[in-house]
Amino acid sequence: MSQPGRSQEPERRLGAPAPRARGGWPPSGSRVSATGGGRTRRAPAQGATVRRHRVRSWPAAGRDRAAIQRAELAALEQGVRFRTIFLILVGTILAIAATNVLTGAVGLLRETSSRPLTAAEQARYISDDIAKRWYTWTADLVFPVELQYIGLGRVQQYARRVGLAPEVACAAGTDAQVGSVLTRHGCRTLLRATYVDQTSTFVFTVGIAVLADEERRLAASAQLAVDDRVGVRPVAFPGTATELFGAAQRQHNAWVGVGPYIVFSTAGYTDGRTRQAIAPEEILHSELWPAAQAVAGRIARALGDEPSAVPQCTQGNVC
Repeated sequence: MSQPGRSQEPERRLGAPAPRARGGWPPSGSRVSATGGGRTRRAPAQGATVRRHRVRSWPAAGRDRAAIQRAELAALEQGVRFRTIFLILVGTILAIAATNVLTGAVGLLRETSSRPLTAAEQARYISDDIAKRWYTWTADLVFPVELQYIGLGRVQQYARRVGLAPEVACAAGTDAQVGSVLTRHGCRTLLRATYVDQTSTFVFTVGIAVLADEERRLAASAQLAVDDRVGVRPVAFPGTATELFGAAQRQHNAWVGVGPYIVFSTAGYTDGRTRQAIAPEEILHSELWPAAQAVAGRIARALGDEPSAVPQCTQGNVC
């Protein structure tokens, strides 16, 4: 039953006002589901025309896509340019390498092909052969066991090798005045051997100073003092006829140059006589000094002789 004085319409419960979304959505008058937050659409009125709104693209999005496309195109063009430059560089390097290889092959072919030696090349071959004899030859070739020479009265004589001295520095095996000159001009080493004549009356020590080349030898020779009292130091061998041969027993000293070598010689008597003990006229007419010169000269000539066979071509004698 209805009560007097009250409206007959059903009571409406007042609920909390529908929440408004940011930006004014949902619009005023729309209903929100009781669960809260869900959106409901009004049913269109009967006979009303439903409008469908077309979504319009934003101009800013189009501009962004165009900018991206332009950036991609620029990156592509830059990559193409880099690739072209890289290919050009690689091609240039390959061309240079191929040219060098071809040039080297042609040069090697020319160098290895046999051709006649020039006069300068033959002279260099001879000088190189002479310069290395002091270590490529055996000791018996450098200092023969027996040396023949012509004595006074054109008599055939010979000298016999008594011993070989150990290899020493040039300054250690010569007098100070000589050693300083040799050292200053780069003397490499000094080889020495001692001989006696066939009667064991005379004793000779022969020394070979080895310099770098003939030019160095000529420069050193020009500064050697002209003094027959200094030169190579004698080497004596105990238990032989040479054991009394020392610096005081040297009667005469000399040297001769050949190639890169200076061949020194010093001579004395096996009985130990000193230089002061011999009268000057006896030294002048003695056979001692000619024998020493002959022995040293034979050794020097062997070192400086041209090779018996000089190649005519770069590969032997067939060009």
